[in-house]
Formats: sequence, C-alpha cells, structure tokens
Amino acid sequence: MAAAERFFNLYQHGFARVALATPPVRIGEPMANAAATLALMKQAARGKAMVAVFPELGLSAYSCEDLFHQQALLRATEAALAWLLARSKELPLAALVGLPVVVDGLLYNCAALLCRGRLLGVAPKTYLPNYREFYELRQFTPGGGSVREIPVAGQSTLFGPLLFRMKELPRLVLFAEICEDLWVPAPPSSFAALAGATVIANLSASNVLVGKDQYRKELAGNQSARCIAAYLYSAAGAGESTTDLAWDGHALAFENGTLLAESRRYAPEPQLTFADVDLERLEADRMRQNSFGESARRHAAELDRFRTLDFSLDVPRGKIPLKRQIPRFPYVPADPATRDARCEEVYRIQVAGLVTRLRATGLTKLVIGVSGGLDSTQALIVCARVMDELGLPRRNILAYTMPGFATSTRTRSSAWQLMRAVGASAEEIDIRPSCMQMFRDIGHPFAKGRKVYDIAFENVQAGERTSHLFRLANLRGGLVVGTGDLSELALGWATYGVGDHMSHYNVNVSVPKTLIRYLIGWAAKSGPFDDAVTKALTRVLNTEISPELKPNQKTEDVIGPYELQDFHLYYTLRFGYAPAKVAFLAWTAWRDKYSLGEIRKWLEVFLRRFFQTSQFKRSALPNGPKVGSGGSLSPRGDWRAPADGSAAAWLEDLRKVPSTAA
Repeated sequence: MAAAERFFNLYQHGFARVALATPPVRIGEPMANAAATLALMKQAARGKAMVAVFPELGLSAYSCEDLFHQQALLRATEAALAWLLARSKELPLAALVGLPVVVDGLLYNCAALLCRGRLLGVAPKTYLPNYREFYELRQFTPGGGSVREIPVAGQSTLFGPLLFRMKELPRLVLFAEICEDLWVPAPPSSFAALAGATVIANLSASNVLVGKDQYRKELAGNQSARCIAAYLYSAAGAGESTTDLAWDGHALAFENGTLLAESRRYAPEPQLTFADVDLERLEADRMRQNSFGESARRHAAELDRFRTLDFSLDVPRGKIPLKRQIPRFPYVPADPATRDARCEEVYRIQVAGLVTRLRATGLTKLVIGVSGGLDSTQALIVCARVMDELGLPRRNILAYTMPGFATSTRTRSSAWQLMRAVGASAEEIDIRPSCMQMFRDIGHPFAKGRKVYDIAFENVQAGERTSHLFRLANLRGGLVVGTGDLSELALGWATYGVGDHMSHYNVNVSVPKTLIRYLIGWAAKSGPFDDAVTKALTRVLNTEISPELKPNQKTEDVIGPYELQDFHLYYTLRFGYAPAKVAFLAWTAWRDKYSLGEIRKWLEVFLRRFFQTSQFKRSALPNGPKVGSGGSLSPRGDWRAPADGSAAAWLEDLRKVPSTAA
C-alpha cells in the first residue's frame, strides 16, 4: 500500500470498523435465517468492516420457547450453521451469530464466531433470566466453567469463556456475552475486559417495553465506560413472535461511554449499522487509568478462566475514510443545550476555585489587567461573580487597562465599557512612559526613535503591565488574577513571568481559546449580568485576537488558527496520539476549510512549540482549576514533561502525512 493510501486508511490509524446486523427472522426456518445472515455478512464485508454482530439466537429465532427441545429444530439450526460456514469462506469478516448448541446432552444459548469458513469458538450465555416474561432456565443451561473442545457443525471448536485476538490488529480483542449477562451486577464482560478484551459484543433479544430502549442504552454505555472498551449491542427485531412481546431491533455501538452509532428501531427490513472503533483510544485510556490494571491483579483468579485465541484476517487496503463524526471543536459540545450546560459548569468551577483561594488567603480584593480581549474579559466576569458569591462589592475588583504603543481605540474603549459595566473600580495606566525608560535603560533602538518591533519591544510592554499589577496588589492588599488560557500555554504564546503566564491565581489556566468564546457568549446570553455587561461582552466577541504589542499584529498569523491548534492539542494531550493520526482526524473534521497541506503546516508549528520550546514556561505555572477531562498543562496535574526535550520523534511521524489529499 502506498504511503498516501496508508494515510487515508482508517485501519492504519488504530481504528477498526464493525457492523451491527439486525436481520428479520423466521421462526422454525433456520436456513432462511442463515441466508439472511449471509446477505448482511456480505454487505458488512463490502463496507470494509472486520467484525459483524448478530442478535441472540438469530439462526433459530429467540422466541421459539419449547420448540428448542425439538430435535428437528436443533438439527436444522446446526445444518444452517454448517451451510453458513461453507458459504462464508471467502468473506474477509469475523461474524458473531446466535444459536442453540447441545453440549454433553445439555442445551446452551450461544454465540458462535465464524471467520472464513472456520468456527473459531462458541461462548455460552452465563446468566439466564427466569422472571416476569422470561423463563430461559426452562430450556437452557447456564454457561460457566473452563474452556473445552466440542464438535459443532462438522468442526471441532472451543466452548467456554473465550477471547478472540486478531493477529493483524492485535488491539482488537473480541469477547461475546449474551443479553442478560449485561443486566447483572458483575457482567462477564467486566472480567473479560480485565483479561484483555477491547471489543465486547452483546448478542441480545431484549423485547421492547416503554422506556426500555433508554435503559439499555444507558446500561451499554456505562458498561463500555467501566470496561474502557467498545460495547456492541445487537437486539432481535422483526419476525420474532409477538404472542406476548414486541421487538424493536435496537443496535448500539459505544466506545468508552461515547455513543458511536445507533440503528433505527422497529425497522421491518434488514439493517446494518456501521461504527469505527478507535482501538488506540481504548489502549491509551487503559494505560493512563492505573486502577484498571490494579483491578486485573485483584481478580487474577477469575481471569485465569479465559482462553485467548488468535485469528487472522486481511486488513482492508486503499483509502477508507472514517464513518464516524469527528467534532471540529472537541472542547465544545455541538448540541446547544449541552454546550450551555458545559459553559455554566466551567464558569462555576472557575468561580469556585477563586472563591476558595480568596477565603484561604483572607484577602477581599482582586487585581486584574483588562485588555478588551477574550481572555481578560472571561477572567473579569469570573471575578464579578466571585464578589457576588462572597457578598463583597464589585468595586473590590481593582481593574486596570494599560494601553501601550499598539493598543487600538476599539480594545481600549471595550475595556472601559466592560470594567464600568461590571461595577469594578476601573483605572487606566499608560505604560508607555515606563516602557520608554526601560528602552533607554537597556539601550533598545526604539528609545532613539527607530521603529524596531522585536521580541524585546513586545515583552517590555508585557513586563511593565505585570510589574504594575503585582505592585498594585502589594499596595492595595489584593490578589492578582491571571488571564492566560490553555491554548496559549500549549503553544508557548506567553511571555515568561508576565501576566499571560504569571499571577497569584489563574482562572483560565485550563480553558482553551475555542471554549472561551462560548463561555463569554453564554455569559452574555444566560449569565447573571445586566444589559450593559451583555453589550460589552458582545463587543469583545467581535474583536480580532491580538496581543496588540506591535502594529498590525495578528496572533493566528504566527501560531496558526486557534480552532485548528485546539484540535491538535486535544488529541495530543488527551490521548497521546501520534501526529499522523492527529492530522488524519483533523483532515476528516476540517477538510472543507483547511487543505491537508495547511493542516500539516500548522501541526508542525504546534509540535515544535508544544514539545520543544515551551515546556519551561509550563513548569512554572501558577495555581488554577482544572475544568475538563480534556486535560490541563499544570506541572502538578495532567502534564509532567522535561523542559529540555526534543520534538524529533513527533516531527518524524509527521513525515507520514502527505502534503496533499489528491
């Protein structure tokens, strides 16, 4: 496979495509059910899936009741399995199908794994419901015990608690449980996950009742999160007997608590629901959550029951784009209601952190520099709410706007509008005279009238602002509130030791730039502020991002679009993905706005700044609250890294990314 083809193939980035199949069944016609199963297996293979999951007892139908004790039905079902095995030899697919299996004169409700004409193994249902409308103990024997060899459909295979690992994708370790197994306090899949299973399949019948669809969704989602695994759920649908029950053919795919795909319920026709599972994400989460490994050690005796079997399948080649949606803004929920709830929660966390710090220090005043930009605006409205929480007047917020050589009229007036609107004690300090003195002291050309806008020119201004704020805090008995955000700290877009880096407490320290826009928008729309504050906030939202330290300065021209760099940050920090995979995800999400060449360019900027040139700044961060699971860069929290590291390994991986998508 050519390098470009590999880049555009989801399997090369740790994903695996799975299919959830819901064929209509015919009671008493196993061969017809096998034919319907084969048709969906072929469709799944054409869709480049590696695994397909069918419903419980799908070859016989679930609702056969005492027909399960009829030899004609059992023999016909085994014959249908043999027929299916013979006709699936050429399919590059592993399929889990449900059927009754007789072992040593006892009948078991089973899941059988078929792969290229081979019966790889048979897993029995562990827990048989025998309450309300269920009476499976009347027909079946509960599974359990150790692995043993049995004959089925003309083949010799293993029977018992089995894990199936794909040689070509060793992260794909499959385990099957059946319906009620999920409903018990300690599902078999919990132990299977600890034994190494990453993809759990539930072959289910699960009749439908009012509200049951939501309950089973929560159950499957929670189990996938507890097991840090993919959970694939396929329930019986059309054709099952409706003598006393109804069926909705509900299929669900979860990945560590995240819903990837869901079928249409009550569909009369055959359904196939695809999902792309991120196996690398599951591996990364298990590595980080050390309690997962500790649980495995504590349950070692139970885990010894499992047998791992390897199987082989050719990985699909060529360009295979992702079917799953990759959100453009991973820090910002797409759903408006969820987004508003997230904004409110982040806001409350920021307020709670600063309230606690003020109470601990005994201070009653806050000192903050207000530029009229996004970050200081968010910090200021947090300060306002802190004063409300503590029952202190908002004039205890000592807010200063400090115009420099490139401050625009717009941001200066926005700063004043906002400070007055929130009720802070507002003042303006022109830092240009003190900056000129510094220029003269250090011999900078600007002091002699030469327009040299170098890094020293910028940082003298930033330093003067910070020096004023800290000395004002000393003079007035206040605490300096920081304004720098997570995105700036990740890219090193902060002057060491000054306001966007150093403070007494930084409420924005783990809030990315893309989320700050929405936080301010939420505060303008729903926050506890009056119309004057809302107008000021709206004006800030319409201002271009710039530190305004030199003329015509635009931050994103230097470090790249924040929306793209926040995307890179999330997948690098949260999951530790390699750059080629980050680029693949970015291309999937952003390809109608940014070319692959642009994505690669700005990802290289991110990698150099994040891994090589900026850690020394993050090693000295002030305190501030972590607000989300996307991570923080605190040296006391989520991110501990050497300050003198190299980005070489990441830049080498970036070479796998082609310069164009053509």
